[in-house]
Amino acid sequence: MEELVIRDADVVDGSGADAYRADVVVDGGRIVSIVKEAAGAGCQRPRARRELDAEGLVLAPGFIDMHAHSDLALLRDPDHSAKAAQGVTLEVIGQDGLSYAPVDDRTLGEVRSAIAGWNGSGDDIEFDWRSVGEYLDRLDRGIAVNAAYLIPQGTVRALAVGWDDRDATDAELERMRRLVAEGMEQGAVGMSSGLTYTPGMYAKDAELTELCRVVASYGGYYCPHHRSYGAGALRAYEEMVELTREADCPLHLAHATMNFGVNKGKAPELLTLLDGALAAGADITLDTYPYTPGCTTLVAMLPSWASEGGPEQIMRRLADDETAERIRHHIEEIGSDGCHGVPMEWDTIEISGTGDPALGEYVGRTVAESARLRGETPWTTARRLLLADRLAPTILQHVGHEENVRAIMRHRVHTGGSDGILQGTKPHPRAYGTFPHYLGHYVRELGVLSLEECVAHLTSRPAARLRLPDRGLVREGHRADLVLFDPATVAAGSTYDNPRVLPTGIPYVLVDGRFVMADGRRTDVLAGRSVRRSPR
Repeated sequence: MEELVIRDADVVDGSGADAYRADVVVDGGRIVSIVKEAAGAGCQRPRARRELDAEGLVLAPGFIDMHAHSDLALLRDPDHSAKAAQGVTLEVIGQDGLSYAPVDDRTLGEVRSAIAGWNGSGDDIEFDWRSVGEYLDRLDRGIAVNAAYLIPQGTVRALAVGWDDRDATDAELERMRRLVAEGMEQGAVGMSSGLTYTPGMYAKDAELTELCRVVASYGGYYCPHHRSYGAGALRAYEEMVELTREADCPLHLAHATMNFGVNKGKAPELLTLLDGALAAGADITLDTYPYTPGCTTLVAMLPSWASEGGPEQIMRRLADDETAERIRHHIEEIGSDGCHGVPMEWDTIEISGTGDPALGEYVGRTVAESARLRGETPWTTARRLLLADRLAPTILQHVGHEENVRAIMRHRVHTGGSDGILQGTKPHPRAYGTFPHYLGHYVRELGVLSLEECVAHLTSRPAARLRLPDRGLVREGHRADLVLFDPATVAAGSTYDNPRVLPTGIPYVLVDGRFVMADGRRTDVLAGRSVRRSPR
């Protein structure tokens, strides 16, 4: 007898097709049969050792978070309710060009410092890996949800070239090509870049194109955080389209937004650009989060020249009064490349977390507000905080536009990605709320997408990008990564004031046929594993 039958579920199967009523049978981690209500009263209903009454609940494939920053959280926090409670059964990590493999001892220390604001210092983690394959093996010891990995181009550059703003030598480029090839062979699904973050931003297009050719040869995709989401954003998107066309590499645009005042109402221009490329045969997808503010680190706002050489060099420059004044001039008057070419508006920069709890007075306030309370300039406050917290502060950047968010999420190649940073006292609510916010706010309340459309955006489309033939749909033979939610009550609980509140209306989540959420509570099941690149 099979393990489980989910009885009388309203199945939204991930294809975009209309919902239907069915009993779904799970055994051995897979969906073994689907008996539709329309099969007739004379049809014998399936039986199993366990039955779950799903009356009033939608059964859908588990959600795939195409842009996650859980690289250390998956190891640090076996519970991982931030994602499991949302119905996420697979995360794509290694994002924005910076993560923890491949590394050597030197590079690992530098990367840990550089992205402490994303993932914490890592002092509580045993870094017993150096290669991509070893990191994936570490995940395979048991995690809350599944994870796929992108080779981080910035980390590869740090390993082969260092943190200097210069072209790679032929030998260094060849080493980067080998590192990318090895990562793909060991199971990575593609490569990411953070082209407003050092050292990845120092790579010119020709270098990126060569690495993308390697990625494409293994059937992977390129996922860039491109060179600007502010001034020149359209040109930055176009650059990525042209680069991947030259490399013949599939393109997935990370957190595809149009932010800052210069881009208000300009989402249709981006979509026109993408439609033209798609019509010409380009293989392009994108992800977004359903919120207007962005989230990153405060140090990311600095101009690239101030970040050259790595974290310790940044600290030295900030400590020097003359150099710090040059940094201020670039940030406030010119518009640094770290801030997407837009002069800083300090009242849009809210501190969301600090590495040192003693600096908690800054959290929840904008830099401008803290500066007023201290009777000093915003740059003085920002500089003081960066030095005191050793570059660890995270920020919310209130620069988005609702009309752009809605327009982009409707596009036919759109997928969902939380971009969720789980660090900080007051992280962005998207870390705990992205997927129920899509379903509750944008589907039920606003009708921006139909329920069937939205589920397809969050399941089958990302599974297709990841080339996972047995995920993303409720189909016989597919893996039983499933979510059951109440379409009348599903909603994000997280808010800007209380961001760590779990969602409502998602009582059951299965990974590999095992309940990681049951009756709205996290179980102790660790059914997740690494999801590695499928052979061509």
